[in-house]
Amino acid sequence: MGRLFGTDGVRGLANRDITAELALDLSVAAVRVLAEEGELAGHRPTAVVGRDPRASGEFLAAATIAGLASAGVDVFDAGVLPTPAIAFLTAAAGADIGAMLSASHNPMPDNGIKFFSHGGHKLPDATEDAIEARLRGDWERPVGDQVGRVKPFPEGAEQYVAHLLGAIPHRLDGLHVVLDTAHGAASEIAPKAFERAGAQVTLVGAAPDGLNINDGVGSTHLEHLRRMVPEVGADLGLAFDGDADRCLAVDATGAEVDGDQIMAILALDLHERHALAGDTLVATVMSNEGLMQAMTGAGITVMRTDVGDRYVLAEMRRGGFSLGGEQSGHVIMLEHGTTGDGVLTGLMLAARVAATGTTLADLAACMTRLPQCLVNVPGVDKHAVDGHPVVQSAVAQAQRDLAGLGRVLLRKSGTEPVVRVMVEAASPERAQQIAQQLAAVVASELALAPA
Repeated sequence: MGRLFGTDGVRGLANRDITAELALDLSVAAVRVLAEEGELAGHRPTAVVGRDPRASGEFLAAATIAGLASAGVDVFDAGVLPTPAIAFLTAAAGADIGAMLSASHNPMPDNGIKFFSHGGHKLPDATEDAIEARLRGDWERPVGDQVGRVKPFPEGAEQYVAHLLGAIPHRLDGLHVVLDTAHGAASEIAPKAFERAGAQVTLVGAAPDGLNINDGVGSTHLEHLRRMVPEVGADLGLAFDGDADRCLAVDATGAEVDGDQIMAILALDLHERHALAGDTLVATVMSNEGLMQAMTGAGITVMRTDVGDRYVLAEMRRGGFSLGGEQSGHVIMLEHGTTGDGVLTGLMLAARVAATGTTLADLAACMTRLPQCLVNVPGVDKHAVDGHPVVQSAVAQAQRDLAGLGRVLLRKSGTEPVVRVMVEAASPERAQQIAQQLAAVVASELALAPA
């Protein structure tokens, strides 16, 4: 059996993989582990719990709250809020534990649970492993007045909005923004924050009914936003995913502005304000080489990490850096939060447009994306890719053929027998040609033997 915790909590099909029993047991185990690690010593522990609007979140949040309270934790039930809001409120309330029920950009039948420790930080792998090891074990249950109490926490939403508004350096008066909230956790919070910041707001995908989260809307489906922004004459559009920890944008013409371009815009803004710690941006190996070139030209160092916002965050905390993120739209601003925050990212991007009086298209032109081609090669021994002489020779030759005008990257899938071949080049045709050549080498050299 594989590890229960993935790269972002425990996730799967609700009521099959992610059951009420599992949510309750995970919550109890989390309390036990944190108590053993000394995190809960000397005081009555507290927790903040939130969820996205998907229907299964109702019973899973109830089970999570029940587990925490049965383990002697007082619980503040924040209801439907974005994941970064629960991380923020865990820190702001001085709570010992945060719990969020969400499957992010996954379809409605899925759900998941992730935990935050004191300060609103995601749990390290070792703590997650310890929680998994404690599942369904014997334990001494508190009784009487030692059981936890549960309180509604409606004021949490207002505290989070105030936090967002306090972070932006410039109001949005005069801007018209289209928001696609994916029928998700930001459906009420995002329009409230943008309107209070002074923006005129048009909404897409902001009518959650428990069943429609991420259903053809949000950051994985930009087609509605691309059409709507020019149709209503808006200045820009912003799309979030179901739990609102990521943000992508479109400019006034409907053209996409991806996570790399957003990071470039925000990095230059912070750099000009002498607020970019270490004059460094942290990005993953999947970020476009055009981002590297633009940042180098502006005197900004780019640190690359493996794919995953937890690796970006680890590097940011290690080096004391203030800005990092992924091409997918996860952007972390450590001065204001401990995790990617889509609504905050959108507010910061809109504030830059308002402060400069420049269109988003012109701001995004600070970097030129190199054409990129990604080919997945299935049915191969992915673990042999790094040391295989023929494959590595082909990679080296491809890099020489690009003559410094592109990049080659081979990555192992984390969950499948797949190698991902990514090539960036001066033209789409050149990128595709080299990617297909490399994919053919990988397929022939690393093919798995028939079962």
